[in-house]
Formats: sequence, structure tokens, C-alpha cells
Amino acid sequence: MTSTLWRIALGSLWSRRFTVVLTLVTIAVSVALLLGVERLRQDARQSFLRTVSGIDLVVGARAHPVQLMLYSVFRLGEATNNISWNAYQAVANQPGVGWTVPISLGDSHRGYRVVGTTAGYFDHVRYAGDQPLVMAQGKRFDGLFDAVVGAAVARDLGYAPGERIVLAHGTSTANPNLHDDRPFTVSGVLAPTGTPIDHAIYVSLEAIEAIHMNWRAGTRIGTAPDPDTIDPARLQPRTITAFYVGLERRMAVFAVQRWVNEYRAEPMTAVLPGVALQQLWGLLGTAERALTITAACVVLTGLLGLLAVLLATLEERRREMAILRAVGASPRHVAGLLLWEAALLAVLGTAVGYVLLQGAAAALAPWLQAQYGLLLSVGLPGANEWRLMGLVVASALAVSCVPALLAYRHSVADGITVKH
Repeated sequence: MTSTLWRIALGSLWSRRFTVVLTLVTIAVSVALLLGVERLRQDARQSFLRTVSGIDLVVGARAHPVQLMLYSVFRLGEATNNISWNAYQAVANQPGVGWTVPISLGDSHRGYRVVGTTAGYFDHVRYAGDQPLVMAQGKRFDGLFDAVVGAAVARDLGYAPGERIVLAHGTSTANPNLHDDRPFTVSGVLAPTGTPIDHAIYVSLEAIEAIHMNWRAGTRIGTAPDPDTIDPARLQPRTITAFYVGLERRMAVFAVQRWVNEYRAEPMTAVLPGVALQQLWGLLGTAERALTITAACVVLTGLLGLLAVLLATLEERRREMAILRAVGASPRHVAGLLLWEAALLAVLGTAVGYVLLQGAAAALAPWLQAQYGLLLSVGLPGANEWRLMGLVVASALAVSCVPALLAYRHSVADGITVKH
């Protein structure tokens, strides 16, 4: 009887194919949105946690780990204090430390942060797992007043190698305190990473010192000295904002972290980027849950549409049900027919929805990675996606129990009698 019900269900669906297609589209779009939000949530979390890679520790002045990550990696907010160059050297010379990359913040250009650093920044900083920083145009800074701009800066401001730019003192968007006596030349443009790296301008630490030699307390005093006459020793930084640390052996990370946190000469905080990013992502949990709830509501709407279609056609099919009863079908078989139809619609709609998701992911993945650094996965469903698809099919069957129960209660006489 099961195979007969299958054939009858397929024939019944085919006879109502226009309505069935609309129902399938509704379910497919709902499932694609639900699975898309789930995949986007997981992939966004992974991409966020891989905003910076290849760094074992981030060190800054004593602060909360999340605050340290915000200003040293995401260029948001301000540092609680600076670190002396002596403290930086003490950490850099610790046994087991393979490399360090200092960064100095505090200046800006048309709303974008300026990062004073060394050439090691481009060698050691990674993103999206183990992707290196590469130049889309030009080269790294070489001269004292060379600057490398991130991809977003170049795109938004139309910069290319050879462009002359003027930095501003401070981070205010509308900043009148310009270092216009020391213009910079764009030497290179970084390739897009989809991370905060794209939204900054990179210059050498010596350049940061050079443009501030005639500044005191945020005010320019006198004329800047000729760079050719400056003693190189005067261009060595006295303080920096933070620095990145790479270790020779990852197993030593906790020992070095403890040494930095207990450094008595100067209060510092060393954080593991992965742990701090996990904490920061936890603050976004409300938005994450809101996305999931929204997608679930869309799926609920699709299931209610399925219920409405089944109920609407049930009244038209009372004679069909009566004929089935008349030829020997039991009430259980009649109810089973509606459940089979609902199962077919749910399974097909879910499959089509997953195919739609795969197509959209394949088409949008390169753009999302280039613009937002989001590595959207394309492939077989994960455990969570299988669970969600199973939940959708089970919910569809549960919803279809209502019209199945009504069909079960219909009698042969009720189906044959013409009602006025």
C-alpha cells in the first residue's frame, strides 16, 4: 500500500503543480535563508577569530584584553597608556621570543588611522589563517616619508603609488592639526584582506618621530628640522602604543605571557589574540541570536504557508478522499496520503533550498572575502545544517498532521454528498 500511496501522492501533486511549485519555492527560500544565516554565523565567527593570524601575543599597557585588542588590532578607541621603548626591548630580548612588531598609533588621515610600524609588519602579520600581506601596487615604505595604504583607503580615496598625502595629528575625522610641513608619498597599496588592515595607512616608526619633532602637547612649535640633518638616534621612538610577539615555540606562550604581566618596571598586559577575540565575539551574541530568530521566523512562515495550502485544497479534495474510501482505502491511508504529500514537499523544498544556498555561496564567496574578509564555505552540509534540515522536515510533518487529522475524520457520505 505504501508504494500505491507514493504514486497517488505524486499524481495528486502533479495535478496541482502550480500551487505545489509556489509552495516549494516558499519552503526553498525559507530553508536557504535559515541555512544561510547559520552558515554565515559560523563562517563569520571563524573569519572574525582569524582577523589576525601568526601572532602569539599582543602586548600593550595595562588594560582589559578586549580593550587592548580593540585599539591594537581593530584601531578602535584609544590606548590607556603607551609603552616605553625600554620595556618593549626587554620583552623582545626575552628567551624564546622569535620576533616582535611594534605599532604606534595616534595620527590619522581623513578619518583613517595611521599605524607607525616596521617592515616586519608585512612579514609576520597574517590573516584568514595563514594568508600573508601582499602588495597590490607599488612596494613597502623605504624612504622616511613613504607610506603604504590599505586597500579600503586606496579604494575610497582613490590613492595609487606616487600620491602625496598629509597626515593629521590626532584621530578626529575633522582634524585641523595637519602635518602639512611633512607630506608623505604613497609607495604601495596592500591587496584587500577584508580585515581592519585595509582601513589604515602604514608608515615607519622613524617617520612618526620625525613629524612630531616640532610638536609639543598637540601644538606645532616652530619649523621642522631638515630630515637630512637629523641625527638618526633622535628618530628612535621613546614610546610605542603596543606590539605583536611571535615565539620560537608555541609551548612557551604562557610562560612569556606571565613574565610580561608580572613585569615590575612597567605595567603591561599580554593577551592571546584567539582568547581575546573569543571574548569580543561573545559581546556580539545578541545580534547573532537575533539573526537566528529572524531566520527561524521566516521558516515558520514557510511552514504556515504549507499548512494553508494543504487546508485550502483539502475542501476541494473531499470528493477525491471519498472515492479513495469507496475503493477500499482506510481513514489511515487517507491521512497517510496527506502526510506523504507534505513529506515530499518538505524534502524537495529543503533540497532545493540547499542547492540555492550553495549557488549563492559559490557566487558571492570571492566578493565577500575581498570586501569583508569573510571566508564563506562551500561544500557538503555540516552537522548543524543536517540538524536544521531534519528539523524543517520534521516540522513540516508535524504541521501536516492538522489536515491529515481532518481528512481522517471525513466519511464516505460526507465526501459524496454535495453541499449547498
